Parts: sequence; C-alpha cells; structure tokens
Amino acid sequence: MVVAAVIGVCVVLAVLAFLVPRLSRHPERGTQRTLGAGARAGSKAPGVLGRLFSKPFHSSSRAVSRSGAAGRRSRGRMPF
Repeated sequence: MVVAAVIGVCVVLAVLAFLVPRLSRHPERGTQRTLGAGARAGSKAPGVLGRLFSKPFHSSSRAVSRSGAAGRRSRGRMPF
C-alpha cells in the first residue's frame, strides 16, 4: 500500500514538474518533509532496527526528488 502511494506521488510530481516546473517545488518539498519525519521517527528504534525502519523513507525521499528533477529536466529539453 505504501509502495503504491510513493509511486503515485512520484508520477504526480513528474507530471506536475513537466507542466509547471516552478510550482512543482512546493509539493515536492512537502513530500520530502513528510518522508523526513517518517525517517526520523523510524531511526529512533535501537541499533540496527533504526536503520531498517528509516531506510524505506530515505529511499522514497530519493525517488521523489529524482522524479521531480526528471520532469523538470525533460521540460527543459523540449524544443519549444
């Protein structure tokens, strides 16, 4: 369920970044902030569990930033 939500957010951000690059920064940062809070909460577990619980949030955050960047980059490559 969470994986589907992250994929959905990535798709929406990529489309938004392609259509309106400047306005896509705010939703991207909001998503980054939410995922960062989850990563911080997960990392409070002791020892190795803390790394295991926070890793999905870190990788999701990286995917969201790459998705937005890809949309803005493809918009910049358009001939018009």
